[in-house]
Amino acid sequence: MKAIALSFVFVLALSALSFGQKDKSKRASPPDRATVTTTDGVTIDINYSKPSLKGRKIGVDIAPFGKVWRTGANEATTFEIDKDVLIQGKPLPAGKYSLYSIPNEQNTTIIFNKVWDQWGTQYDEAQDALRVVATASENAQSVEQFTIRADKAGTVTLLWGPYSVPFTVKAAK
Repeated sequence: MKAIALSFVFVLALSALSFGQKDKSKRASPPDRATVTTTDGVTIDINYSKPSLKGRKIGVDIAPFGKVWRTGANEATTFEIDKDVLIQGKPLPAGKYSLYSIPNEQNTTIIFNKVWDQWGTQYDEAQDALRVVATASENAQSVEQFTIRADKAGTVTLLWGPYSVPFTVKAAK
C-alpha cells in the first residue's frame, strides 16, 4: 500500500514539474528577445513577452498612463548589460535588471529594478536601481504586438500601438 501511495505522489510531482515547463511560445503573449552588441562594445540582452492590443487602448485599457507597467507580459522583462553604461546619460552598473515603465502620452519613465527573477506584477519600488525619462513619439503605423528593438548605436526602442519610446544606452567612460 505504501508503495502505491509513494508511486502516486511521484507521478503527481512529475506531472506538476512537466506542466510548469510548458512551451512558452504558445502563450497569448509569446516570448521574444532583443540582443545587440553596440558600436561602443556594450552587449544588451532584453528578454520579454509580447502582449497584443486586441482592440484595447494604451493608457486606458492596458498599460495605464501614470501607473507602473511591467513593460511586457508574463514574467518580468529582463534587461542585461555586460558593462557599466549610461542610460539617457545616467549611470547603471553592469548586471541584470527587470524593466518597468510608467507610460504617459508625451514621455515614459523607464525603470531598471534590481529584482529580475520574478513575475512581472511583483514590482517593488524600493529595489529600483535607476529611473530615466524618455520622450514618446508617434509611430507612422500602429504596432499591434508590443515590441522592443535595440540597435548598434545603443538605442533601445519600445514600440506599441501609436507609440515609440526610444532611450539611449552608452558605455560609461
